[in-house]
Amino acid sequence: MADDMIGYEQLMQDALRSVVRAALQEAASPRGLPGKHHFYITFRTHAAGVTIPDHLKARYPDEMTIVLEHQFWDLEVYTDRFRVILKFSGQPQPITIPFQAITRFFDPSVKFGLQFEQHHNDEARMASGDDAGHPAPREAAAEAPPPAPASGDSSVVSLDAFRKK
Repeated sequence: MADDMIGYEQLMQDALRSVVRAALQEAASPRGLPGKHHFYITFRTHAAGVTIPDHLKARYPDEMTIVLEHQFWDLEVYTDRFRVILKFSGQPQPITIPFQAITRFFDPSVKFGLQFEQHHNDEARMASGDDAGHPAPREAAAEAPPPAPASGDSSVVSLDAFRKK
């Protein structure tokens, strides 16, 4: 098999992450989330650039799922990350999640989901990446992290289906 000198796998991951970014930008717009759309976002809690309270890192040492539906505040979307304020144990807490740290994105209102592969070069790119971005701030409402969605009939796109075995 020939070497992929273009890096199609990484290009595909980046393109799919841009879908998440665009959905979050929609949520950050003045009109907010349209219809019944809401997002379950699962991310690696110890990934480079993730900022969450220490008690949450201790409680969720590997992954954590947050929900953006009714109660979230000050959602800001940048080219490489997003920042939002959510309530945990009744206390508002700002969190920052780089797009490279996201492992799953799911919108149960339309049964749309994405699952991301995590590669070591993702961490290297995050560590050396440019933090300059263009925020799209919005006041909204927040929600505490529920368990990951259980859906047997959802349409999750996994890149494994496109890989040669």
